[in-house]
Order: sequence, then C-alpha cells, then structure tokens
Amino acid sequence: MLKTIKARTLRAGDGRFAIIASQYNGRYVNSMLRAARAEFKQAGAREVQVVRVPGAYEIPVIAARLAKASSSHASRITHHPSPLSAIVCLGVILRGETVHAAHIGEAVSRALMEIQMQHGVPVIHEVLLLENEAQARARCLDPKRNRGREAAQTALAMARVMSGLA
Repeated sequence: MLKTIKARTLRAGDGRFAIIASQYNGRYVNSMLRAARAEFKQAGAREVQVVRVPGAYEIPVIAARLAKASSSHASRITHHPSPLSAIVCLGVILRGETVHAAHIGEAVSRALMEIQMQHGVPVIHEVLLLENEAQARARCLDPKRNRGREAAQTALAMARVMSGLA
C-alpha cells in the first residue's frame, strides 16, 4: 500500500547534507530532488550539496567518496567544519524485459548499506526499483507521496539520532 507522506516539522540544526541524484529517468528523479531540497530548506539545513551522476549504478561510488571524506579525520584534512549528517541517494530503475534492472537494484542496495556501515554516515536509500512508469509517477511526481521528500525527512531524523549518540 502506497502511503501518503505526513508533513513533519524537522529542524536540521547545524546539519550538512549531500544528495546524490541519478540523471537517468530524469523526469522522476528531478521531481524527487526538488522535493528533497525543499524539505531541507524548510528544515533550515546549513548546507546541502547536490551531486548528479549518470545512472543509479554510479551512485554508490560517489556515496563512498563523500562518506569517506566526511569522516572526522578526513574532515579536518579537507577543512570541512563538520562531517556530513547524512547522504541521500535518489534514483529510479524501471524493470524491463530482462533481469538487468534487478541486478542494478541489488548491487546498489548492497553497496549503500555497506557504505553507511563502514563510514558511520547515514545513507538514505531512495533508489527505487519499480515495475512501470505508473509506479514511478505515483512515487515521484505526486507531492503527497514523493519519495524525495520522505528521504529528506529520514535524513533529518537520522541526523538527530546520530547527534544524540555522540
């Protein structure tokens, strides 16, 4: 069941966030990107870095680079005042006639999980593997169900959880 995303008032505090967004299936991903950026802006995020990549398969290498650079030691070397609070990954994979989409989806999911575990930076996985364009429209273009908005809300919530553990 596709749920409506509830409006929440989350504050970003001093949070620094990154969004990695695929260019492939741009109509859908761009809508999620706009929604995520709006949510971060509303929350008062200090910084939101956006990195565009060709497709979903390329998202993990950028997530790994950002997470590694965000480690406390790397942050001091690169002169970032604070590490990233969370990384949001946005993409849309539409199933076709072969299993290629499933392989891409599984590889991306596995890689993103490993990146957050290795570097201790929340990686919000909103790389959607969908059956068809109707599902993409419902999850990406409908403002009440836009998964970009939901991803930003999750990033804000995880940033709060992580800061509470420090």
